[in-house]
Amino acid sequence: MKKLFVIILIIISYKVYSQDSLKSFALTRNTITTNGMKVLGSWAIANIGVGVAGWANSQGGSNKSFYQMTTIWGAVNLGAAILGYTNVQKNKNNLLTPVQNLREQQKIEKIFLINAGLDFVYIGAGAYMLHRGNVNRFNELRGYGSSIIIEGVFLLLFDGTMYTSQKINGNKLMRFLEKNPVAFNGTTIGITYHL
Repeated sequence: MKKLFVIILIIISYKVYSQDSLKSFALTRNTITTNGMKVLGSWAIANIGVGVAGWANSQGGSNKSFYQMTTIWGAVNLGAAILGYTNVQKNKNNLLTPVQNLREQQKIEKIFLINAGLDFVYIGAGAYMLHRGNVNRFNELRGYGSSIIIEGVFLLLFDGTMYTSQKINGNKLMRFLEKNPVAFNGTTIGITYHL
């Protein structure tokens, strides 16, 4: 009976350690995302401020279009930053099982990877608009294209950095889960043994 009690005590102690470690991976994921949304929100506010000021003071031509598009991108980015930030704050205290933790980690990595792919599309679209504006001497396309290129480059750097940071956390989580096969869902304890 003592041996069984000791084994159960070891499993429970081990699980408490594992649960604390799982919380630390979730905390790291949420901290990375929260800080990223603050950076994106700051960029958005700067875009809106510069865009509105430039738009109001421009005499027309490609400058006016550049600042219009900068303002629009700023508003879109601010909305995305607020949505991302509030979503993290809403879910930051959720206790996740190992499987849920891994799914959340993979989900956030996938979001930033897809966004990075879209950033290449933005850069390409901006370059095409700039080219067409130059060929056709169409100032609006020049301004819009230039603004979209700058925005796309920033977002590519942002999403690339966010993906890399999240991927590092995800790799650590995967190694942790592989080394710690004890699972506890609040009512049952299980041990995974790989043959």
